[in-house]
Amino acid sequence: MTIRWTYAFIDRPATAFARAHAFWTAVTDTALSEFRGDRDEFVTLLPGGGADACVKVQGVGSGAGGAHLDFAVDDVPQFVKSALGQGAGMVADHEGWAVLRSPAGQLFCAVPWHGESVRPPVVRGSRLDQVCVDVPPSAYDTEVAFWSALLADWASAPGSRPEFHVLRPPAGLPVRVLLQRLGEERAGSAHLDLACADIPATRARHEELGAAFVAQGAHWTVMRDPAGGTYCLTGRDPETGGLPRRQA
Repeated sequence: MTIRWTYAFIDRPATAFARAHAFWTAVTDTALSEFRGDRDEFVTLLPGGGADACVKVQGVGSGAGGAHLDFAVDDVPQFVKSALGQGAGMVADHEGWAVLRSPAGQLFCAVPWHGESVRPPVVRGSRLDQVCVDVPPSAYDTEVAFWSALLADWASAPGSRPEFHVLRPPAGLPVRVLLQRLGEERAGSAHLDLACADIPATRARHEELGAAFVAQGAHWTVMRDPAGGTYCLTGRDPETGGLPRRQA
């Protein structure tokens, strides 16, 4: 089943929804769509210049929030059938779209493709281009096998460190997937990654907009947005998504 487009969904507590979409529109140089949902809890971040949206924000009822992926396809029922056959669980089967869960519990959605094809540009040397799924060690191998089978048209390979596995989409799709094996047994989650040409410069810009530094990694910086959600600034090429010096 071919994935036609991908959306990164930023999930944040409903009480911090306004802070979330204000911050992320500034970071991605986008405008807000009309709000949708029974409680106006969904909004799309609209890029300019004729590009298609690939980021949305959702206000969730409880918890700190996180991230999830929406996969836009020609045939939602067929994609759902394929996902269930690979080991996904059904969470909610709506008219025309569905919410599913990976074997490790990561939510994702199957939605109709509406012709999206033009990737948003790099913004001030960075691009939101990756959803990182954080997986407990006991579920990691199963999760790698699941996502590799579900995204069969994508390149699936070990990442730059033993705890990473990368799923790179075909050229033109805007969001890729990184699987990260956690160092302890705890509930899985997901967060956003931005590819940055200059991490210190991007960090400074984000701090001006209200984000806060959390931790420093090998080639990434962990940040917290004004809505309380964590995300990473990673030292990858914003155009290609790859690490420098052949560190895939």
